[in-house]
Amino acid sequence: MPSDPARAECADPRSRRIAEHTRTVRGIFGRIAPRYDLMNRLMTFGQDPRWRREVIRRAVLPPGGRLLDLGAGTGDLAREALRQMPAARVTAADFTLEMMQVGQRRPHSSALTWAAADALQLPFAAECFDALVSGYLLRNVADLDQALAEQLRVLKPGGWMVALDTTRPVRSLLSPFIYIYMHFIIPLLGTLLTGQRDAYTYLPETSENFLTAEALADRLRAAGFQQVGFHRFNFGTMAIHWGRKAALSF
Repeated sequence: MPSDPARAECADPRSRRIAEHTRTVRGIFGRIAPRYDLMNRLMTFGQDPRWRREVIRRAVLPPGGRLLDLGAGTGDLAREALRQMPAARVTAADFTLEMMQVGQRRPHSSALTWAAADALQLPFAAECFDALVSGYLLRNVADLDQALAEQLRVLKPGGWMVALDTTRPVRSLLSPFIYIYMHFIIPLLGTLLTGQRDAYTYLPETSENFLTAEALADRLRAAGFQQVGFHRFNFGTMAIHWGRKAALSF
Protein backbone atom coordinates (compact mmCIF):
# COMPACT_ATOMS: atom_id res chain seq x y z
CA MET A 1 0.00 0.00 0.00
CA PRO A 2 1.48 3.44 -0.89
CA SER A 3 2.31 5.74 1.97
CA ASP A 4 -0.02 8.66 2.70
CA PRO A 5 1.97 11.95 2.73
CA ALA A 6 -0.80 13.78 4.58
CA ARG A 7 -0.87 11.14 7.29
CA ALA A 8 2.92 11.36 7.67
CA GLU A 9 2.79 15.15 7.94
CA CYS A 10 0.04 14.97 10.58
CA ALA A 11 1.82 12.41 12.73
CA ASP A 12 2.71 13.72 16.15
CA PRO A 13 6.38 14.69 16.74
CA ARG A 14 7.04 11.69 19.00
CA SER A 15 5.76 9.25 16.38
CA ARG A 16 7.85 10.90 13.68
CA ARG A 17 10.94 10.80 15.87
CA ILE A 18 10.43 7.12 16.66
CA ALA A 19 9.80 6.26 13.00
CA GLU A 20 12.94 8.10 11.88
CA HIS A 21 15.05 6.50 14.60
CA THR A 22 13.69 3.06 13.67
CA ARG A 23 14.58 3.53 10.01
CA THR A 24 18.09 4.69 10.90
CA VAL A 25 18.87 1.85 13.30
CA ARG A 26 17.33 -0.84 11.10
CA GLY A 27 19.30 0.47 8.13
CA ILE A 28 22.60 0.50 10.00
CA PHE A 29 22.28 -3.03 11.35
CA GLY A 30 20.91 -4.35 8.08
CA ARG A 31 24.02 -3.15 6.24
CA ILE A 32 26.52 -4.61 8.70
CA ALA A 33 24.71 -7.91 9.33
CA PRO A 34 27.14 -10.16 7.36
CA ARG A 35 30.18 -9.03 9.42
CA TYR A 36 28.40 -8.11 12.68
CA ASP A 37 29.60 -11.10 14.72
CA LEU A 38 33.18 -10.80 13.46
CA MET A 39 33.30 -7.10 14.37
CA ASN A 40 31.95 -7.86 17.85
CA ARG A 41 34.74 -10.39 18.42
CA LEU A 42 37.41 -7.95 17.23
CA MET A 43 36.06 -4.92 19.11
CA THR A 44 35.87 -6.85 22.38
CA PHE A 45 39.15 -8.74 21.87
CA GLY A 46 37.18 -11.98 21.89
CA GLN A 47 35.57 -11.29 25.28
CA ASP A 48 31.91 -10.96 24.28
CA PRO A 49 31.13 -14.73 24.35
CA ARG A 50 32.18 -14.76 28.00
CA TRP A 51 29.94 -11.79 28.72
CA ARG A 52 27.01 -13.50 27.03
CA ARG A 53 27.53 -16.60 29.15
CA GLU A 54 27.21 -14.43 32.24
CA VAL A 55 24.00 -12.83 30.92
CA ILE A 56 22.37 -16.24 30.50
CA ARG A 57 23.59 -17.41 33.89
CA ARG A 58 22.01 -14.38 35.54
CA ALA A 59 18.69 -14.96 33.78
CA VAL A 60 18.04 -17.90 36.15
CA LEU A 61 15.86 -19.69 33.62
CA PRO A 62 13.96 -22.64 35.12
CA PRO A 63 14.23 -26.09 33.47
CA GLY A 64 12.20 -26.07 30.28
CA GLY A 65 11.47 -22.37 30.73
CA ARG A 66 10.65 -19.85 28.02
CA LEU A 67 13.33 -17.25 27.25
CA LEU A 68 13.06 -14.18 25.02
CA ASP A 69 16.27 -12.85 23.46
CA LEU A 70 15.11 -9.36 22.48
CA GLY A 71 17.07 -7.44 19.87
CA ALA A 72 18.60 -10.83 19.19
CA GLY A 73 20.44 -9.86 16.02
CA THR A 74 22.14 -13.02 14.80
CA GLY A 75 21.07 -14.93 17.92
CA ASP A 76 24.32 -15.29 19.89
CA LEU A 77 22.57 -14.96 23.25
CA ALA A 78 19.76 -17.27 22.22
CA ARG A 79 22.19 -19.99 21.15
CA GLU A 80 24.15 -19.56 24.38
CA ALA A 81 20.92 -20.12 26.29
CA LEU A 82 20.38 -23.42 24.48
CA ARG A 83 23.99 -24.39 25.13
CA GLN A 84 23.51 -23.90 28.87
CA MET A 85 19.93 -25.22 29.00
CA PRO A 86 19.14 -27.52 26.04
CA ALA A 87 15.53 -28.00 27.21
CA ALA A 88 14.79 -24.27 27.20
CA ARG A 89 12.25 -22.84 24.75
CA VAL A 90 14.05 -19.85 23.28
CA THR A 91 12.65 -17.11 21.06
CA ALA A 92 15.05 -14.82 19.19
CA ALA A 93 13.31 -11.57 18.25
CA ASP A 94 14.59 -8.57 16.28
CA PHE A 95 13.27 -5.92 13.91
CA THR A 96 16.19 -6.17 11.47
CA LEU A 97 15.40 -9.08 9.18
CA GLU A 98 18.90 -9.13 7.65
CA MET A 99 20.43 -9.83 11.07
CA MET A 100 18.07 -12.72 11.72
CA GLN A 101 18.66 -14.15 8.24
CA VAL A 102 22.39 -14.27 8.98
CA GLY A 103 21.70 -15.84 12.37
CA GLN A 104 19.44 -18.52 10.95
CA ARG A 105 22.41 -19.84 8.96
CA ARG A 106 24.48 -20.32 12.12
CA PRO A 107 24.84 -23.83 13.63
CA HIS A 108 22.06 -24.92 16.04
CA SER A 109 19.81 -21.99 15.06
CA SER A 110 17.04 -24.31 13.83
CA ALA A 111 16.26 -25.09 17.48
CA LEU A 112 15.31 -21.44 18.05
CA THR A 113 12.00 -19.75 17.38
CA TRP A 114 12.64 -16.61 15.32
CA ALA A 115 10.26 -13.64 15.44
CA ALA A 116 10.13 -10.19 13.88
CA ALA A 117 9.46 -7.81 16.75
CA ASP A 118 9.71 -4.13 17.63
CA ALA A 119 10.95 -3.65 21.20
CA LEU A 120 8.42 -0.82 21.70
CA GLN A 121 5.42 -2.99 20.81
CA LEU A 122 6.14 -6.65 21.37
CA PRO A 123 3.88 -9.15 19.59
CA PHE A 124 3.71 -11.44 22.63
CA ALA A 125 1.08 -12.00 25.27
CA ALA A 126 1.51 -10.66 28.78
CA GLU A 127 3.41 -12.89 31.22
CA CYS A 128 4.64 -15.15 28.42
CA PHE A 129 8.34 -15.57 29.26
CA ASP A 130 10.18 -16.86 32.32
CA ALA A 131 13.19 -14.64 31.54
CA LEU A 132 14.23 -11.99 29.04
CA VAL A 133 17.74 -11.10 27.87
CA SER A 134 19.20 -8.57 25.47
CA GLY A 135 22.59 -7.66 24.05
CA TYR A 136 23.29 -4.08 22.97
CA LEU A 137 19.59 -3.29 22.69
CA LEU A 138 18.77 -0.64 25.28
CA ARG A 139 20.96 2.17 23.94
CA ASN A 140 19.42 1.68 20.49
CA VAL A 141 15.71 1.95 21.30
CA ALA A 142 13.87 5.16 20.49
CA ASP A 143 11.91 5.15 23.77
CA LEU A 144 13.71 3.44 26.64
CA ASP A 145 10.83 3.69 29.11
CA GLN A 146 8.38 2.14 26.64
CA ALA A 147 10.84 -0.65 25.86
CA LEU A 148 11.27 -1.44 29.57
CA ALA A 149 7.49 -1.35 30.10
CA GLU A 150 7.06 -3.91 27.31
CA GLN A 151 9.75 -6.14 28.80
CA LEU A 152 8.06 -6.03 32.17
CA ARG A 153 4.69 -6.82 30.56
CA VAL A 154 5.81 -10.01 28.79
CA LEU A 155 7.73 -11.38 31.79
CA LYS A 156 6.07 -13.79 34.14
CA PRO A 157 5.94 -12.76 37.82
CA GLY A 158 9.33 -13.47 39.37
CA GLY A 159 11.08 -13.47 35.98
CA TRP A 160 14.42 -11.76 35.40
CA MET A 161 15.48 -9.37 32.66
CA VAL A 162 19.22 -9.18 32.01
CA ALA A 163 20.80 -6.72 29.59
CA LEU A 164 24.34 -6.46 28.26
CA ASP A 165 25.17 -3.05 26.85
CA THR A 166 27.79 -0.38 26.53
CA THR A 167 27.74 2.24 29.26
CA ARG A 168 29.13 5.70 29.65
CA PRO A 169 32.58 5.15 31.18
CA VAL A 170 33.63 6.87 34.39
CA ARG A 171 36.45 9.40 33.89
CA SER A 172 39.83 7.90 34.66
CA LEU A 173 43.46 7.85 33.53
CA LEU A 174 42.37 5.48 30.77
CA SER A 175 39.78 7.90 29.35
CA PRO A 176 42.04 9.28 26.57
CA PHE A 177 42.91 5.76 25.39
CA ILE A 178 39.25 4.70 25.47
CA TYR A 179 38.35 7.79 23.42
CA ILE A 180 41.00 7.01 20.80
CA TYR A 181 39.87 3.38 20.60
CA MET A 182 36.18 4.28 20.29
CA HIS A 183 36.54 7.19 17.87
CA PHE A 184 39.44 6.10 15.69
CA ILE A 185 40.26 2.39 15.97
CA ILE A 186 36.69 1.03 15.87
CA PRO A 187 35.60 3.19 12.87
CA LEU A 188 38.76 2.17 11.03
CA LEU A 189 38.13 -1.54 11.68
CA GLY A 190 34.49 -1.13 10.70
CA THR A 191 35.42 0.57 7.46
CA LEU A 192 37.99 -2.08 6.54
CA LEU A 193 35.76 -5.07 7.34
CA THR A 194 32.29 -3.82 6.40
CA GLY A 195 32.77 -0.69 4.31
CA GLN A 196 30.26 0.98 6.64
CA ARG A 197 32.12 3.66 8.56
CA ASP A 198 28.91 5.41 9.63
CA ALA A 199 27.77 2.29 11.52
CA TYR A 200 30.95 2.30 13.58
CA THR A 201 30.87 6.00 14.31
CA TYR A 202 27.30 5.42 15.50
CA LEU A 203 28.61 3.03 18.18
CA PRO A 204 30.81 5.50 20.11
CA GLU A 205 28.26 8.28 19.70
CA THR A 206 25.41 6.24 21.16
CA SER A 207 27.64 4.84 23.90
CA GLU A 208 28.80 8.27 25.05
CA ASN A 209 25.29 9.71 24.90
CA PHE A 210 23.68 6.78 26.70
CA LEU A 211 22.87 6.74 30.39
CA THR A 212 25.39 5.99 33.08
CA ALA A 213 25.01 2.59 34.67
CA GLU A 214 23.54 4.23 37.77
CA ALA A 215 20.98 6.21 35.74
CA LEU A 216 19.92 3.13 33.79
CA ALA A 217 19.43 1.24 37.07
CA ASP A 218 17.14 4.07 38.21
CA ARG A 219 15.10 3.74 35.01
CA LEU A 220 14.72 0.01 35.61
CA ARG A 221 13.37 0.71 39.08
CA ALA A 222 11.03 3.40 37.75
CA ALA A 223 9.71 0.90 35.18
CA GLY A 224 8.73 -1.43 38.04
CA PHE A 225 11.64 -3.86 38.22
CA GLN A 226 12.84 -5.02 41.62
CA GLN A 227 16.18 -6.32 42.89
CA VAL A 228 17.88 -4.13 40.30
CA GLY A 229 21.66 -4.26 39.97
CA PHE A 230 24.52 -3.93 37.55
CA HIS A 231 28.14 -4.90 37.07
CA ARG A 232 30.63 -2.77 35.12
CA PHE A 233 33.63 -4.28 33.34
CA ASN A 234 35.95 -3.82 30.35
CA PHE A 235 37.48 -0.64 31.83
CA GLY A 236 34.02 0.68 32.64
CA THR A 237 32.77 0.68 29.04
CA MET A 238 30.38 -2.29 29.40
CA ALA A 239 27.81 -3.29 31.95
CA ILE A 240 25.38 -6.10 32.65
CA HIS A 241 22.11 -4.87 34.18
CA TRP A 242 19.41 -6.97 35.78
CA GLY A 243 16.02 -6.60 37.39
CA ARG A 244 13.18 -8.85 38.46
CA LYS A 245 9.43 -8.63 37.98
CA ALA A 246 7.62 -8.80 41.30
CA ALA A 247 6.56 -12.32 42.21
CA LEU A 248 2.92 -13.07 42.98
CA SER A 249 2.03 -12.78 46.63
CA PHE A 250 -0.58 -14.99 48.26
